[in-house]
Amino acid sequence: MKKIDVHVHYYPPQYLQQLEKMKTQFNILTNETGQRILYDQGSRIVTLTESMENLEERITEINRIAPGVIQALSLSIPNVHIEDKIAAVALSQLANDNYVDLRAKYPDYFLCLGSVPLPHVDAAVQELERALMTLKMNGIVIGTNICGEYLDAEKWAPFFTKANELRATILLHPMSPFGVDTMQQYGLAPLVGFVFDTTITVARMIFSGFFQRYADIKFIIPHLGGTVPYLMGRWDIGWRAYPESRKNIPHPPSYYIKQFYYDAVSLNLPAMKCAYEIAGPDRILFGTDYPHVIGDTQQVISCIQDMPISAEHKELIFSGNAKKILNNMG
Repeated sequence: MKKIDVHVHYYPPQYLQQLEKMKTQFNILTNETGQRILYDQGSRIVTLTESMENLEERITEINRIAPGVIQALSLSIPNVHIEDKIAAVALSQLANDNYVDLRAKYPDYFLCLGSVPLPHVDAAVQELERALMTLKMNGIVIGTNICGEYLDAEKWAPFFTKANELRATILLHPMSPFGVDTMQQYGLAPLVGFVFDTTITVARMIFSGFFQRYADIKFIIPHLGGTVPYLMGRWDIGWRAYPESRKNIPHPPSYYIKQFYYDAVSLNLPAMKCAYEIAGPDRILFGTDYPHVIGDTQQVISCIQDMPISAEHKELIFSGNAKKILNNMG
């Protein structure tokens, strides 16, 4: 069975070279074991594995651990969400052009999700159109916060209006969470901070009425929704209890939660069962977070295969749903 991995990352070497030259808040340092680590304000954010930068190593590893998997390449943190507009635009174009070239060269291995230079809304709209209409990319990836502002902020409205018009598929991806400086110990930024940053931005998008305004965008929520599926009952009772929670939305939060798509990056069978029961088989997509050190392609595959569901539903999760919602798949 073919599998489409919608949550997988690759850093073009030129992208990392340019990022290092820019001296932004992110630093790439080599630790005592020889690993190259991307830090934000002293907190570990990304371990740069060999397959994250080396394409030949990646293809070899795909063939070894998961033959037949097609990866929808995307940037991980910090994406291109940086304050320098010229640099943000240049990095987004560099990454997007690189990904499209890789898809053309290795069509049996790769699809591609584009990046857009938010917080620069006008430039982001232009690159969104170029990515989906000219380059025919398969979707977009954006952060769960943009330089410290969540996605329901009114300043982003022109971008999401255009994305809605284009019926874009958008993979949300955690960015450095608020309070990242408190997560310097124990690897807490990726282990805890990321999933809660996802949860907060999705909550704000629901309660603000964002998802009603942009109902034609197909959002993929990462890491099996962060903690969204497990808070559904609490959000619903809050919607009934608090007038401010009902102000912008006519339906309880569970109505919107069931409209999202969720990637299967969980590595936990009970959690998978919970998301499956809430969202249904047509709202979960295969994703692995490969090649992060806390991503495990084989474990995600085993988790889905061990689900007590029909072969038809497993096929939807592994590839059918992605084929339906990714852009430019025809």
